[in-house]
Amino acid sequence: MNNELGWMLDEVVKMPETRHAILLSADGMLRAHSQGIGRDEAERQAAALSGLQSISRSTGEFCTHQSHQETPWRQTLVEFAHGYVFLIAAGPGAYLAVSASEHVDMEAVTYRMQKLVDRLGKELTSPPRQGVWQGPGNPA
Repeated sequence: MNNELGWMLDEVVKMPETRHAILLSADGMLRAHSQGIGRDEAERQAAALSGLQSISRSTGEFCTHQSHQETPWRQTLVEFAHGYVFLIAAGPGAYLAVSASEHVDMEAVTYRMQKLVDRLGKELTSPPRQGVWQGPGNPA
């Protein structure tokens, strides 16, 4: 990973009370990260956030009146004692995550994240990886 999109993520974390930003693929691969987080930590968080998105998406019918009605996932917000993690869709197979303190303007963060996704457009799409190992003797 060469982090060529990292400078764009740095723009999001210039907001007061934001900490880090990560761009990840649906399969948990780190695509880019903001300056304030090391690559190893960003990779670990990308893997965890991919799982969080998958769990969030699977609970969509909890929001509907009918279990057969599709409810597309858009955003997950996790609140901790000292901050938040925002996770949004950033195109097909890509997600944008931002961490922030408990004092952040939540609406402003979500707005800035959406603007970044809109601005980057196709650069944030992450097609499924080719050649992913499927198990013993079964390469994709």
